[in-house]
Amino acid sequence: MSRKQQLLYGDPRRFDAVADFVIDRFEGKAKYVADVAGGKGLLTRLLSKKGNFVCELIDPRPIVIKGIRHRHERFTADMAEYYDLLIGLHPDDALRELAKAALVRPVVLIPCCNFWDDQKRGNKELLEAIENFYRQNSVRFEKVALDFKGPKNVAIVSEI
Repeated sequence: MSRKQQLLYGDPRRFDAVADFVIDRFEGKAKYVADVAGGKGLLTRLLSKKGNFVCELIDPRPIVIKGIRHRHERFTADMAEYYDLLIGLHPDDALRELAKAALVRPVVLIPCCNFWDDQKRGNKELLEAIENFYRQNSVRFEKVALDFKGPKNVAIVSEI
């Protein structure tokens, strides 16, 4: 993969790295998992096949991998109650709603672009803003660097 393709699409290992992390951390603790704003559903497929999860993609985009569960709609925090775990690998405009979902369910959030607010924020400042939101709302969390390339490989993992 060329450097330009990698910048456009990211490290292709990110899906396996996130799936492996989720399996290691949550298998046996969570059954119903939502892949929020997961694009075509590659992470959804990996979690369904590699882990013992019932995984569903929530994304308004219509083109997805054949055979996966897909809720063709925008994610809102009030959907969180149905799931045991929510995952957002670079969830773009679902970022704030996914962070709000951490008030009721565990969330693995790997932010990419600043869809948090209108302030100009780099990745470090974006992570700090999410951490501050969690602290203000008494959400326990930890930061975990996942095993794929890029500055946007840090997960904020919340607990209930």
